[in-house]
Amino acid sequence: MKKLERQDLVDILYGCTILGTGGGGSFEKGLEKVDEALKLGKEFILVDFDELDDEDLIATPYSCGAISPETEEERKKYEGLPLYPGAPHVLALKEMEKHLGKEVKAVISTELGGGNTAVAFYSGAMSGKYIVDGDPAGRSVPELQHSIYFLNDIPIEPISVVNEFGESAIITRVVDDYRAESLVRSLAIVSKNSIAVVDHVETSKRLKNSVIRGAISHAWEIGKAFRIAKEQEYDVVDAVIKAGKGGLLFKGKVKSNEWGTVEGFTIGDVAIEGIEDYKGDEYKIWYKNENIIAWKNAEYHVTVPDLICIMDIEKNEPVINPYFEEGMKVAVFALPAPKEWTTERGLDTFGPRSFNFNVDWKTFSREY
Repeated sequence: MKKLERQDLVDILYGCTILGTGGGGSFEKGLEKVDEALKLGKEFILVDFDELDDEDLIATPYSCGAISPETEEERKKYEGLPLYPGAPHVLALKEMEKHLGKEVKAVISTELGGGNTAVAFYSGAMSGKYIVDGDPAGRSVPELQHSIYFLNDIPIEPISVVNEFGESAIITRVVDDYRAESLVRSLAIVSKNSIAVVDHVETSKRLKNSVIRGAISHAWEIGKAFRIAKEQEYDVVDAVIKAGKGGLLFKGKVKSNEWGTVEGFTIGDVAIEGIEDYKGDEYKIWYKNENIIAWKNAEYHVTVPDLICIMDIEKNEPVINPYFEEGMKVAVFALPAPKEWTTERGLDTFGPRSFNFNVDWKTFSREY
């Protein structure tokens, strides 16, 4: 059990932003939530499963949605609606406890990302809950069924949802996680493309073997390596790659970035012209919230479930989709997928073919 100080939280959120592979929400907004809780005197207490009782309930709070440009049509659609004065995720957790008639003891992040991990941490701190050192994805992922929970048949229901207007609902039954994705995504689409969710409420005994244990500590180590490299003016990308046992894929300048919001997801293609050792080559990445698949000189190079990460090498900051700028100098690197995703069922659920790419996942190698 450890009380996390602000520097610990910054390191963790930076690590999660890197592991978010372009998705998982905004680091800046995540840190704002953390600072808000700290100013209110709230505590962030990180625990291992072994420090919880077997019957303690753990909940998974997060945001579902995508980054979307606000059009005049969208603005008019929502003008006049009252904003909920509190935190939708905290309300969603309270509504879940009310529905269950039981107290939730701890929270766990649904994915590693600067925004969504912060949401779980914030919800826990504001509600007086512990934060579990684990995660059911080990990275950031675009859809609800992209979860180690799903691979282990942990039911997603009941699902508590609350939007920024304070509208709330409890979904008591779904056919499967694919239908849960469709239902929750639909509610997000009509809620300015973002909705607070709490689901997968289960006992510590059942969840301890159904998530990636130590995932927050792993993000913390990567975040510390990132910070120390910046402070001591080392090669930041190299430090992160070494901490994450990854490999460099490409260096270049952003040539183009075409993106839009499709059915509640941020979908885009970024093209990068090579520099330095990669001069004359071209790299392309397709993203669906997260970076999903990459091609080098039009040939398939790397894909999910491995992590395709991008760093702005002039600012030494991880790049979040879709915020690429023409001429931005970037390094693209891969970190290995958690082993849970490399099983047959894991690849069926979150491999390249699950995104309709007719290629097979290649075992991660540092020699890209």
